[in-house]
Amino acid sequence: MLIAVIDGQGGNIGKQLVKSIKESFPETVVRAIGTNSIATGNMLKGGADEAATGENALIVACKQADVIVGPIGIIVPDALLGEVSPVMAQAVGMSKAKKVLIPLNRCDVLIPGSDDKSTGELLNDALKMIRAIIS
Repeated sequence: MLIAVIDGQGGNIGKQLVKSIKESFPETVVRAIGTNSIATGNMLKGGADEAATGENALIVACKQADVIVGPIGIIVPDALLGEVSPVMAQAVGMSKAKKVLIPLNRCDVLIPGSDDKSTGELLNDALKMIRAIIS
């Protein structure tokens, strides 16, 4: 099972996701894909097995992954302060992988109910979804 964790900016959400996934599913390969090198580096610090940076790395990872995890902005062109190109958003959206998207109310995407939860609660919900996919 290959899980691709995609994040940008500082990579803090991705780092937390990688760490939680590796603690919960140590046998699973986690590939960190950063939209920039800082995000990639932070996800490596979280324990990712593999890592790469940039548009082409994201496209390749989306073709190979069984599960894609990241903030909802990874499916929105120009999100994460412009770090998600239209091609990147399309690659995530068209991937056959299951997608577990963290509903952070940023990138001009508002998700009712998500503002009632802390980031930690949203990450725990995502981990439950990943557990259901793996099981």
